[in-house]
Parts: sequence; structure tokens; C-alpha cells
Amino acid sequence: MMLNYICTLNHTFIEPRCCMNESDWKANESSGVALKKFKKDSVYIDKTGNLRNFNHKKLSRKKCGSMRGRGWKFGSGFVDGIFPVLSPTAHQILEYLQRDVDAERIWGSLDKLPPSLDVWDDILTVSVQLRMRKQWDSIISICKWILLRSSFKPDVICYNLLIDAFGQKFLYKEAESTYLQLHEARCIPNEDTYALLIKAYCLSGKLQNAEAVFAEMRNYGLPSSSVVYNAYMNGLMKGRNFDKAEEVFQRMKRDGCKLSTETYTMLINLYGKAGKSFMALKLFDEMISQKCKPNICTYTALVNAFAREGLCEKAEEIFEQMQEAGLEPDVYAYNALMEAYSRAGFPYGAAEIFSLMQHMGCEPDRASYNILVDAYGKAGFQDDAEAVFEDMKRVGITPTMKSHMVLLSAYSKMGNVNKCEDILNQMCKSGLKLDTFVLNSMLNLYGRLGQFEKMEEVLTVMEKGSYVVDISTFNILIHRYGQAGFIEKMEDLFQLLLRKGLKPDVVTWTSRIGAYSKKKLYLKCLEIFEEMIDDGCYPDGGTAKVLLAACSNEDQIEQVTSVIRTMHKDMKTVLPVA
Repeated sequence: MMLNYICTLNHTFIEPRCCMNESDWKANESSGVALKKFKKDSVYIDKTGNLRNFNHKKLSRKKCGSMRGRGWKFGSGFVDGIFPVLSPTAHQILEYLQRDVDAERIWGSLDKLPPSLDVWDDILTVSVQLRMRKQWDSIISICKWILLRSSFKPDVICYNLLIDAFGQKFLYKEAESTYLQLHEARCIPNEDTYALLIKAYCLSGKLQNAEAVFAEMRNYGLPSSSVVYNAYMNGLMKGRNFDKAEEVFQRMKRDGCKLSTETYTMLINLYGKAGKSFMALKLFDEMISQKCKPNICTYTALVNAFAREGLCEKAEEIFEQMQEAGLEPDVYAYNALMEAYSRAGFPYGAAEIFSLMQHMGCEPDRASYNILVDAYGKAGFQDDAEAVFEDMKRVGITPTMKSHMVLLSAYSKMGNVNKCEDILNQMCKSGLKLDTFVLNSMLNLYGRLGQFEKMEEVLTVMEKGSYVVDISTFNILIHRYGQAGFIEKMEDLFQLLLRKGLKPDVVTWTSRIGAYSKKKLYLKCLEIFEEMIDDGCYPDGGTAKVLLAACSNEDQIEQVTSVIRTMHKDMKTVLPVA
């Protein structure tokens, strides 16, 4: 998380816009006259639910990469364990913004507020609350009101909030324009400004622009700090550009930039998502050797890395290390360990962790129930899966699309069409809009059971409705028709996806080869294989398997084995072909 990037609040002036001159737009240095109010927020709620007071002078600000257990204080940073009480005015502003997103009406209401320091604090506090709720449109409305219509003197935090909001909405040009406005207003950008701008570019896939920001920083004499590097990697990871994120991490190390806990946690998370748990553990060991203290997010990321590969023993080992380090597991950590047992095929192990979580006073969330439903479903215990699903509703947690999908998968695995159709009806009655993923699941179920008429009905609904017929849709259709021996229908679908501008992937080609392989048409399989390579798509283990299945003698097996091994030797990868 990057809320700390907008935490440096330069001192704010309030004066009518008609009285401003250009020199006034330059932000004050931290040595300027401090604001002396801010007493109304000295009351906060501690972890036990009691009201307490604190002394601002003794309060330390801590920058952190996660919002867990942290509250926002005056736009100046995260404060451990402190949740400031919103003023009545701030409550009214926040409640109004929850109801109305029309910019003109929002501006009209904000115009009625008195131009005082207390109101300025309320507006910033509300903006941060909105940011934590990811309500970017409302943040944009507030910040634009400050810049264009209010009598408040905008400072760097206002511009940073706006850059961040535009970036989160993939509006990199607007984020860039805000950055230029900041300079025109003679407001001094800080490292948080650059960090948020870099992230905005990364989210929109504009990596060259992100690189240019580094040069811009050097022009202003600002070193590329861990804050900026972390923002860069965060944006790349959210944009699913994992290779580039790893490259930036290595550059960060070469530049001698100090690696923070957040840095290591992000990269451990990256390796975990890439299925490289061994690399995640290696990085964790490096972190310990560098005297960088892991936090609960770090341990959870490592547990997740092993969980994704179903390595429940290693996941439990890290979970125990976290407890030995004096960190109390939260719901995210328990969920990660549950996921490990689910992926490993031990549903009762996941259920045991679920019970342990409750026993330790940690309340399961929606994800906890979803993981347990999925664990039972994958193991073929659909009755247990549905029982957990009903328990979730009984405790007051509303099932989401994902909740229904894991239950749907449980019954789909058993081929229970009637129950799957009932679940679809429940989803519609609950007001959930079916998406492509759900309909693809039903396509696959009908195809697996040979109910091709129903499969065609679903496809018709998708084409006539507002659903995106994607490559996954065609892969399911091509695979099911091919396996059933309807070669002509399969080839028609392959030509159709090309006409729609979709690019076949390794699953598409392998399914097509598999249909001919089933009929032992070896030469046709080789012909399609050559088309696949010419199209720039490289084979995987599944491709090798269907090619070998098409072979009728030892010479053909040797030929296929030789071709595949040669290709993957050039690619510096290993493909099992035997």
C-alpha cells in the first residue's frame, strides 16, 4: 500500500485567491511557522475500545506499507493503534459523498463550508478516508474543488492525492497534467509525488514514462530512495509486469539503496505469485541476514508463497516462526495457512486451522469461508462445502460472486448439473450479475457431460448479451468439441476466433492437436504443431503429451522427442516429454 507517499503535509495557508501572488504558491519549508491548533483530534479509541488522549508532541510518525491496524492522522502519516474520531463536520462531508458523486453538487455543498483551518483538516481527513475505501472519483472531485474553486491554498499533499487517484483509474495523462500544474503553482514536489507518478505510469503500462521520472528526479537533485523504488515495483506488480519488477529490484540493490521491510515483502510476494517459493525463502533469509526485521505482512507473504504450491508443511513452519517472533497471526495469516492445506488436498486440515482461528479470538472473514468451501469442493465433499456456505450466510456474511463460484466448482466437479443451475439462479436472485468466467464454467460442465445443445445455448446468451467471449471461451469449446470427435465444428470455431481478432494460446493449439492425436493422425498433428511455432506460440508439457499420444511407432516417438527437446534447449527451459 502506498498511503505513506502522500503523508508529508507542508504547512497550509488560507487566503482568498484574489489576494494570492505567484510567490505565495511556493510551499513552506518544514522550518516554517507550524499550525498550533489540532487539539480536537487528541481523543482516540484504543484496541480495547476505550477513549484515550495523546500528546501530539510525543507522538511519533511511522511510515508503513500496510493499512492493517493503522489510522490516518491529519494527512501527516500513519500512527500505530490510533483511530482519530472524525469531527461532526467531517462525518457530514463523508456521508454526503457516499450518497452523491455528481461533481457539481459536491462542489456546491463544499462552497458553503467556512474557509477555516478546522475545515481544511476535515477535508483532508475525509479525502484519506475515501482513499482507504478506494473511492477515487470522490477524491478527484474534492481535490479539483480545492484547486479550482476554493479559497484554500493547495499544497503538495493535495496534488499527490489527485495524482494518486488519477493513477488508480489508469488516467496517466491526467496524473501527468496534475504534476505539471504542481510546478506551475510553484509547489515543490517531494519524493512521494514522484513515487505516485511512477506508479500511475506503471499501472497504465507506460514504462518509458516511468523511467523518465527517475531522470527528472535527478535533475532536481533528489536521489531515487526506497520510497520511489517501492512505488515503481508496486506499480509494476499491479500491472502484472513481474519480470520488470524484479529487474528494478536488482537495480535498487546495485544503486546501494537501502532495502526496507516493504521492499522485501513485495518481492517475496512477487516470487510467491510466480510459483517460486524457493526464491521467496532465499530472499527472506537474505532479509534476516541484513538485519531487516520482517513484519506480519512479510511472514504472510511467505506462507502464501508455499500455500500456492500446496507445501503445507513449509507453510506451517513459517507460520510457527512468525509466532516465535512475537507476532500474533491475523485473519490474513490464518487464511494463507488454510489455503496451503486446501491446495495440498487436505480439507480437514484447512477446517482445523479455521477452528483454531476462532478459538484464538480471530474472527474469520469472507475469504476464510470461501477457502474452506473451496477446500471441501476440491476434495469432492460438496455437502460439506454447501454446509460451510450456509454457515457463512448464517453469521451475516453476504456471499459474493467468488463465494458462489467456489460452490459452483464443487458441484461442477461432481457433474451435478441441476445443482449448478440452482446456484446460478441463486446468484441472479441475489442481484449478482453473471460474468464471462461463470458462463465459461457452465460451458465446460455441459461440454464435459456431452450436453452440446445446452453448451450452444450458453454461447448464444454470451454472444447476444453484454458478455466478453474471450480466448478461454473458445479454448473450452475447441477442447470439448475436439475430444468428442466433432473435428469440423472444432475447426470452424478456430477460424471464428481468428476472425474475432483473438490470438490462439498454447491451450488452443494443444486442444486442436489433441483432437487429431486421439484419431492417431500423426502427420496432421505435426502440421498444426508447425503452425503453432510459426505463430510464435511455444509448446508446454501438455503439447508434448498429445504429440506423443499421436505416435504409432518408435521412430515417430523419437522424432517428436528430438524436436521438443531441441526447441526447449534453445529456450533454456526443460520440458518433460517422456
